[in-house]
Amino acid sequence: MLHDALEEKTNEELLELYRKEGQLEVKQALVLRYLYIVKAIAVQMRNVYAGTLQMEDIINEGVIAIMKSIDRYDPERDNKFETFISRRLRGMIIDLVRKNDWMPRDFRKQVKAIEEAQASFNRANGRWPSDEETAQSLGMDLRKFRKLQRMSVMMNVLSLDMITDDEGEHQSLQLSSGDADSQPERAYLQGESRQILAEAVSSLKEKEQMVISLYYVEELNMGQIAQLLGVSEPRISQIHSAAIRKLKAYMSTYI
Repeated sequence: MLHDALEEKTNEELLELYRKEGQLEVKQALVLRYLYIVKAIAVQMRNVYAGTLQMEDIINEGVIAIMKSIDRYDPERDNKFETFISRRLRGMIIDLVRKNDWMPRDFRKQVKAIEEAQASFNRANGRWPSDEETAQSLGMDLRKFRKLQRMSVMMNVLSLDMITDDEGEHQSLQLSSGDADSQPERAYLQGESRQILAEAVSSLKEKEQMVISLYYVEELNMGQIAQLLGVSEPRISQIHSAAIRKLKAYMSTYI
Protein backbone atom coordinates (compact mmCIF):
# COMPACT_ATOMS: atom_id res chain seq x y z
CA MET A 1 0.00 0.00 0.00
CA LEU A 2 2.76 2.44 0.93
CA HIS A 3 4.61 1.66 -2.29
CA ASP A 4 1.52 2.41 -4.37
CA ALA A 5 0.93 5.64 -2.47
CA LEU A 6 4.51 6.78 -3.08
CA GLU A 7 4.26 6.11 -6.80
CA GLU A 8 1.39 8.57 -7.07
CA LYS A 9 3.37 11.43 -5.53
CA THR A 10 5.61 13.88 -7.41
CA ASN A 11 9.32 14.13 -6.67
CA GLU A 12 8.76 17.38 -4.80
CA GLU A 13 6.05 15.78 -2.68
CA LEU A 14 8.33 12.85 -1.85
CA LEU A 15 11.14 15.21 -0.81
CA GLU A 16 8.77 17.11 1.44
CA LEU A 17 7.40 13.85 2.89
CA TYR A 18 10.93 12.64 3.65
CA ARG A 19 11.78 15.93 5.34
CA LYS A 20 8.78 15.55 7.64
CA GLU A 21 8.85 11.81 8.39
CA GLY A 22 12.33 10.56 7.42
CA GLN A 23 11.06 7.15 6.25
CA LEU A 24 13.61 4.87 4.59
CA GLU A 25 11.06 3.70 2.00
CA VAL A 26 10.57 7.29 0.86
CA LYS A 27 14.31 7.79 0.58
CA GLN A 28 14.72 4.63 -1.48
CA ALA A 29 11.94 5.73 -3.81
CA LEU A 30 13.68 9.08 -4.33
CA VAL A 31 17.01 7.40 -5.09
CA LEU A 32 15.38 5.28 -7.80
CA ARG A 33 13.73 8.34 -9.34
CA TYR A 34 16.95 10.31 -9.51
CA LEU A 35 19.22 7.44 -10.59
CA TYR A 36 18.90 8.63 -14.21
CA ILE A 37 20.86 11.78 -13.31
CA VAL A 38 23.78 9.69 -12.03
CA LYS A 39 23.83 7.64 -15.23
CA ALA A 40 23.57 10.74 -17.45
CA ILE A 41 26.46 12.53 -15.71
CA ALA A 42 28.55 9.33 -15.68
CA VAL A 43 28.20 9.17 -19.47
CA GLN A 44 28.76 12.92 -19.91
CA MET A 45 31.99 12.89 -17.89
CA ARG A 46 33.32 9.55 -19.17
CA ASN A 47 36.40 11.18 -20.72
CA VAL A 48 37.35 12.63 -17.35
CA TYR A 49 37.59 9.31 -15.50
CA ALA A 50 38.16 6.78 -18.32
CA GLY A 51 41.32 4.76 -17.66
CA THR A 52 41.09 5.60 -13.96
CA LEU A 53 37.64 4.44 -12.90
CA GLN A 54 34.84 2.27 -14.29
CA MET A 55 31.36 3.65 -14.96
CA GLU A 56 29.98 1.08 -12.50
CA ASP A 57 32.16 2.64 -9.77
CA ILE A 58 30.83 6.10 -10.63
CA ILE A 59 27.19 4.95 -10.49
CA ASN A 60 27.72 3.15 -7.16
CA GLU A 61 29.32 6.25 -5.64
CA GLY A 62 26.59 8.37 -7.22
CA VAL A 63 23.85 6.42 -5.42
CA ILE A 64 25.60 7.11 -2.12
CA ALA A 65 25.91 10.78 -3.07
CA ILE A 66 22.16 10.98 -3.80
CA MET A 67 21.32 9.45 -0.44
CA LYS A 68 23.52 11.96 1.38
CA SER A 69 22.13 14.83 -0.68
CA ILE A 70 18.54 13.90 0.17
CA ASP A 71 19.41 14.32 3.84
CA ARG A 72 21.14 17.66 3.27
CA TYR A 73 18.74 19.22 0.79
CA ASP A 74 16.81 22.29 1.94
CA PRO A 75 14.29 23.56 -0.65
CA GLU A 76 14.15 26.96 1.05
CA ARG A 77 17.89 27.48 0.70
CA ASP A 78 19.02 25.37 -2.24
CA ASN A 79 18.12 25.30 -5.94
CA LYS A 80 15.90 22.62 -7.46
CA PHE A 81 17.00 19.19 -6.27
CA GLU A 82 17.97 18.17 -9.81
CA THR A 83 20.43 21.10 -9.97
CA PHE A 84 21.58 20.50 -6.41
CA ILE A 85 22.38 16.83 -6.99
CA SER A 86 23.94 17.42 -10.43
CA ARG A 87 26.55 19.77 -8.97
CA ARG A 88 27.32 17.37 -6.17
CA LEU A 89 27.70 14.45 -8.57
CA ARG A 90 30.12 16.37 -10.80
CA GLY A 91 32.14 17.35 -7.76
CA MET A 92 32.12 13.75 -6.58
CA ILE A 93 33.60 12.54 -9.87
CA ILE A 94 36.31 15.22 -9.81
CA ASP A 95 37.21 14.23 -6.23
CA LEU A 96 37.36 10.53 -7.17
CA VAL A 97 39.73 11.31 -10.06
CA ARG A 98 41.92 13.39 -7.74
CA LYS A 99 42.10 10.59 -5.19
CA ASN A 100 43.06 8.08 -7.90
CA ASP A 101 45.85 10.34 -9.23
CA TRP A 102 45.28 11.31 -12.87
CA MET A 103 49.03 10.97 -13.51
CA PRO A 104 50.33 7.46 -12.69
CA ARG A 105 53.36 7.43 -10.43
CA ASP A 106 55.12 5.07 -12.84
CA PHE A 107 54.15 7.24 -15.81
CA ARG A 108 57.67 7.48 -17.25
CA LYS A 109 58.19 3.70 -16.93
CA GLN A 110 54.92 2.98 -18.75
CA VAL A 111 55.69 5.46 -21.54
CA LYS A 112 59.14 3.93 -21.98
CA ALA A 113 57.56 0.46 -22.23
CA ILE A 114 55.18 1.74 -24.92
CA GLU A 115 58.01 3.32 -26.92
CA GLU A 116 60.11 0.15 -26.70
CA ALA A 117 57.17 -2.03 -27.78
CA GLN A 118 56.49 0.24 -30.77
CA ALA A 119 60.16 0.27 -31.81
CA SER A 120 60.40 -3.52 -31.48
CA PHE A 121 57.28 -4.00 -33.61
CA ASN A 122 58.68 -1.62 -36.23
CA ARG A 123 61.95 -3.53 -36.46
CA ALA A 124 60.12 -6.86 -36.82
CA ASN A 125 57.40 -5.75 -39.25
CA GLY A 126 58.83 -2.74 -41.08
CA ARG A 127 56.00 -0.46 -39.94
CA TRP A 128 54.75 1.24 -36.79
CA PRO A 129 52.02 -0.63 -34.88
CA SER A 130 48.46 0.56 -34.44
CA ASP A 131 47.19 1.55 -31.00
CA GLU A 132 45.39 -1.76 -30.72
CA GLU A 133 48.53 -3.75 -31.61
CA THR A 134 50.70 -1.88 -29.12
CA ALA A 135 48.16 -2.16 -26.31
CA GLN A 136 47.71 -5.87 -27.00
CA SER A 137 51.45 -6.52 -26.97
CA LEU A 138 51.68 -4.87 -23.54
CA GLY A 139 48.55 -6.51 -22.18
CA MET A 140 47.16 -3.03 -21.56
CA ASP A 141 43.60 -1.74 -21.77
CA LEU A 142 43.22 0.29 -24.98
CA ARG A 143 41.66 3.27 -23.20
CA LYS A 144 44.49 3.36 -20.69
CA PHE A 145 47.03 3.13 -23.51
CA ARG A 146 45.48 6.05 -25.40
CA LYS A 147 45.33 8.16 -22.26
CA LEU A 148 49.02 7.51 -21.60
CA GLN A 149 49.71 8.51 -25.21
CA ARG A 150 47.84 11.80 -24.76
CA MET A 151 49.70 12.45 -21.53
CA SER A 152 53.00 11.75 -23.27
CA VAL A 153 52.11 14.24 -26.00
CA MET A 154 51.20 16.80 -23.35
CA MET A 155 54.58 16.27 -21.70
CA ASN A 156 56.41 16.72 -24.99
CA VAL A 157 54.52 19.92 -25.80
CA LEU A 158 54.89 21.50 -22.38
CA SER A 159 58.40 20.33 -21.57
CA LEU A 160 60.36 22.33 -24.14
CA ASP A 161 57.90 24.55 -25.99
CA MET A 162 56.40 26.19 -22.92
CA ILE A 163 59.78 27.34 -21.65
CA THR A 164 60.36 29.43 -24.76
CA ASP A 165 56.75 30.65 -24.91
CA ASP A 166 56.71 33.78 -22.76
CA GLU A 167 52.98 34.25 -23.15
CA GLY A 168 52.23 30.79 -21.79
CA GLU A 169 49.67 30.17 -24.53
CA HIS A 170 48.40 26.70 -25.37
CA GLN A 171 50.25 25.46 -28.44
CA SER A 172 48.90 22.84 -30.84
CA LEU A 173 49.64 19.23 -29.95
CA GLN A 174 52.19 17.66 -32.29
CA LEU A 175 53.04 13.98 -32.21
CA SER A 176 56.72 13.18 -32.66
CA SER A 177 57.84 11.14 -35.66
CA GLY A 178 58.78 8.23 -33.40
CA ASP A 179 62.22 8.00 -35.04
CA ALA A 180 64.14 8.32 -31.78
CA ASP A 181 67.14 6.33 -33.05
CA SER A 182 68.06 9.03 -35.56
CA GLN A 183 68.09 11.76 -32.89
CA PRO A 184 69.39 10.15 -29.66
CA GLU A 185 70.33 13.47 -28.01
CA ARG A 186 66.86 14.90 -28.60
CA ALA A 187 65.21 11.69 -27.44
CA TYR A 188 67.29 11.79 -24.25
CA LEU A 189 66.40 15.43 -23.60
CA GLN A 190 62.72 14.73 -24.19
CA GLY A 191 62.84 11.86 -21.74
CA GLU A 192 64.57 13.96 -19.10
CA SER A 193 62.26 16.92 -19.62
CA ARG A 194 59.20 14.67 -19.37
CA GLN A 195 60.39 13.37 -16.03
CA ILE A 196 61.00 16.88 -14.73
CA LEU A 197 57.63 18.08 -16.01
CA ALA A 198 55.87 15.12 -14.36
CA GLU A 199 57.46 16.18 -11.08
CA ALA A 200 56.49 19.79 -11.73
CA VAL A 201 52.85 18.90 -12.40
CA SER A 202 52.76 16.84 -9.21
CA SER A 203 53.90 19.92 -7.27
CA LEU A 204 50.89 21.97 -8.41
CA LYS A 205 47.79 22.52 -6.31
CA GLU A 206 45.00 19.99 -6.82
CA LYS A 207 42.79 22.32 -8.88
CA GLU A 208 45.75 23.38 -11.05
CA GLN A 209 46.60 19.72 -11.72
CA MET A 210 42.98 19.06 -12.64
CA VAL A 211 42.81 21.99 -15.09
CA ILE A 212 46.08 20.94 -16.76
CA SER A 213 44.81 17.36 -17.03
CA LEU A 214 41.38 18.27 -18.40
CA TYR A 215 42.80 20.82 -20.87
CA TYR A 216 45.81 18.97 -22.28
CA VAL A 217 45.03 15.29 -21.66
CA GLU A 218 41.24 15.15 -21.97
CA GLU A 219 41.29 18.03 -24.51
CA LEU A 220 38.32 19.88 -22.99
CA ASN A 221 37.98 23.63 -23.63
CA MET A 222 37.92 26.29 -20.91
CA GLY A 223 34.13 26.51 -20.96
CA GLN A 224 33.69 22.76 -20.47
CA ILE A 225 36.21 22.72 -17.62
CA ALA A 226 34.45 25.68 -15.96
CA GLN A 227 31.17 23.78 -16.11
CA LEU A 228 32.68 20.62 -14.64
CA LEU A 229 34.42 22.42 -11.78
CA GLY A 230 31.53 24.78 -11.12
CA VAL A 231 33.46 28.05 -11.52
CA SER A 232 33.57 30.81 -14.14
CA GLU A 233 35.50 30.47 -17.40
CA PRO A 234 37.76 33.47 -16.58
CA ARG A 235 38.65 31.74 -13.30
CA ILE A 236 39.67 28.58 -15.18
CA SER A 237 41.83 30.73 -17.48
CA GLN A 238 43.49 32.27 -14.41
CA ILE A 239 44.18 28.85 -12.89
CA HIS A 240 45.59 27.62 -16.21
CA SER A 241 47.89 30.63 -16.57
CA ALA A 242 49.10 30.31 -12.97
CA ALA A 243 49.81 26.61 -13.48
CA ILE A 244 51.80 27.26 -16.67
CA ARG A 245 53.87 29.96 -14.92
CA LYS A 246 54.67 27.54 -12.10
CA LEU A 247 55.58 24.76 -14.53
CA LYS A 248 57.90 27.04 -16.51
CA ALA A 249 59.56 28.30 -13.33
CA TYR A 250 60.03 24.76 -12.02
CA MET A 251 61.47 23.46 -15.28
CA SER A 252 63.71 26.44 -15.95
CA THR A 253 65.52 25.60 -12.72
CA TYR A 254 66.55 22.25 -14.21
CA ILE A 255 66.81 22.91 -17.94
